Amino acid sequence: MTVAQSPTVTDVVAVLEEHYPPAWAEEWDRVGLVLGEPEAPVRRILCVVDCVPETVEEAVAVDAQMIVAHHPLLLRGVSSIAPTTYKGRLIHRLIRAGIALYTAHTNADVANPGVSDALATRLGLVDLRPLRPATGLAAGSGRGTGRVGRLPHPVTLAELTELAARALPPTAWGVRAAGTPGRKVTTVAVCGGAGDGFLGDAVAAGVDAYLTADLRHHPASEYVAEGGPALLDAAHWATERPWLDDLATHLCGALGVETLVSDLDTDPWTIHARSTTAQREPTPRADDTEEHSR
Repeated sequence: MTVAQSPTVTDVVAVLEEHYPPAWAEEWDRVGLVLGEPEAPVRRILCVVDCVPETVEEAVAVDAQMIVAHHPLLLRGVSSIAPTTYKGRLIHRLIRAGIALYTAHTNADVANPGVSDALATRLGLVDLRPLRPATGLAAGSGRGTGRVGRLPHPVTLAELTELAARALPPTAWGVRAAGTPGRKVTTVAVCGGAGDGFLGDAVAAGVDAYLTADLRHHPASEYVAEGGPALLDAAHWATERPWLDDLATHLCGALGVETLVSDLDTDPWTIHARSTTAQREPTPRADDTEEHSR
């Protein structure tokens, strides 16, 4: 679409909803304009994964008039937005600073290109297709959750894990893997964000490895034990941050506004220490205890 030189919040929303229609979002999701005067001019947009105090202050510092976030601020209902509450403080701060807030979440996940395309590109995957094709209003045109692709050449699981750790934004969590380190990997499924619910889709796709976030202990161990794909578990924020670059490029090209991407690591896990073998006194055997008691 063509907009005037000084786009408004309404103009930005129109571009976003043309690319990521709210109707594509899951029923439980909360996407769209959260706050902001529709006719307010927008000169600079900050793209973030999470609308949290740190990214709100970053928007204030760079003089952004709008934040486009991936995760909804008001996903669950609240009974108060008083400034004495966590979400209330954020909302009051945004209003005082004149910053609009927009969310594109699961509608951006299923888009083509969308969140998982950016993740797949970071790993160098080619010949992409949806991991779980979209249904309903979002069906068709390669849309769907996650992506399945092929590496340019086979690598071992250990090498893929190192590649993912280098390709994704750094976090304390890093990347961990489940499977035989020397396993050869050619086909890979990825899903930005929490992908535990798509383990079955990765098995059905016949991929060698599946990279996502927030994998749980029991499902992961069972899928690996049953001969499923090797699993790579990265930080949630890190798997979705690559999409912000695509989002910013699209907004800049469509609106001619300055777009910035937040690299603030908003993953909640901030410390990681490798386990070490503690030096402990050996537990006495029964016969030793009997000997010492004599």
